[in-house]
Amino acid sequence: MPARKIIIDTDPGQDDAVAILLALGSPKEIEVLGITAVAGNVPLELTQKNARMICELAGRPDIPVFAGSKNPLAKRLVTAEHVHGKTGLDGPTLPDPTMPLQEKHAVDFIIETLRAQPAGSVTLCPLGPLTNIASAFNQAPDIIEKVQEIVLMGGAYFEVGNITPAAEFNIYVDPEAAEIVFKAGAPITVMPLDVTHKALVTKARNDAFRDLGTPVGIAVAEMTDFFERYDKEKYGSEGAPLHDPTVIAYLIKPKLFTGRFINVEIETKSVLTRGMTVADWWRVTDREPNAMFMGDIDADGFFTLLTDRLARL
Repeated sequence: MPARKIIIDTDPGQDDAVAILLALGSPKEIEVLGITAVAGNVPLELTQKNARMICELAGRPDIPVFAGSKNPLAKRLVTAEHVHGKTGLDGPTLPDPTMPLQEKHAVDFIIETLRAQPAGSVTLCPLGPLTNIASAFNQAPDIIEKVQEIVLMGGAYFEVGNITPAAEFNIYVDPEAAEIVFKAGAPITVMPLDVTHKALVTKARNDAFRDLGTPVGIAVAEMTDFFERYDKEKYGSEGAPLHDPTVIAYLIKPKLFTGRFINVEIETKSVLTRGMTVADWWRVTDREPNAMFMGDIDADGFFTLLTDRLARL
């Protein structure tokens, strides 16, 4: 079976970095056509830099990285340095990248790639706010029907919000973009907090990363050492949820996850619930299903896969 062609749209972020590494460690299953950066966890100047740093950490400076949207479609940018640190990748000490940033805008790359590739052959993997994807769909609606699938990390239902009482960070940063993407009609699979909060980096799991003894394994362990302090204090959990790698793990081993095909709407108007993913989990409305909304994960299987693939880098 040929490798699945993907574009990773991302705002690294320690967990975004681990997702990129998982993809680059799985070349038999995944072909990364390019990485598009968006403002989110930190501003765009840092997210595009961080994406290149991670490619170099993985020994893949050949992966093209494109800078995209600096701001959400409608509102001011909200960032998350309180979680990820001032660089977005606080924890390890990584050298500045030497590989070039591509001159083309990320949105143009997404549009041109989807037009050039056979219909139904490219999967979009957004790990941050959906600004780049929505902008591409707005500028070139013809590409929507060419998307194989959108597999994204964002939203929540049972776990409610992590940036407001009702909203998950990625959706909250640009709910107008999320609304465009969820209404576009492309196949969507969602990894919400309901899943990622079951994928906790316990001490034993982080020790397994560190014990790889490689630059990648040690860097991931150091990222998680930093990243987890916020979530452990906030939730009283035994480790931090590793959000974004669930997207890539789903592409490699979809049976690690279970969910429901339901209707998901994005709240854009309410002061109290702006950015909420209104997921009709119990199917109490007559709204048409538009997303596979995951609800559970085989966490042990997920971390086994992740450790194995990081060991290959």
